[in-house]
Amino acid sequence: MRGKKGFTLIELMVVILIVGILAAVAVPLMRGRINRAKWSEANASCGTIWTSVRAYIAEKGPAYTGYAADIQGAVSSGSVAKNLGFNPTDLEGTYFTTANYVISGVVAEPPACVITVTPSKANAPPGSGVFTSGTAEPFVITGI
Repeated sequence: MRGKKGFTLIELMVVILIVGILAAVAVPLMRGRINRAKWSEANASCGTIWTSVRAYIAEKGPAYTGYAADIQGAVSSGSVAKNLGFNPTDLEGTYFTTANYVISGVVAEPPACVITVTPSKANAPPGSGVFTSGTAEPFVITGI
């Protein structure tokens, strides 16, 4: 028996037990990250919308008072999409559609707005999101 080298059955079972415990802890943590990853699509689209809103405000100037009529409402609305320069499929993604984004609270000086995201696709993440420009944490997800 002196020449035999290797692991005993007990040592292998301890390793399997440790790996099992790590997997039992890690899997629920990773599952929670899936919905956050899905929401990153909405966050990116909100950034695109916000850039268009700022460009529209800069183009019209701070004295213009027609922002509410021009660019507030569902981004899928024909007039809002046209004024911001979006085609019908520009904001279509895996989890969100153009109709999921609604702009409100547009202010010219300093430029600001609120974009509310409510998913409607079958594979979309739960909850809703609100993008508020000019805040420390611009995109906040609720209901996850």
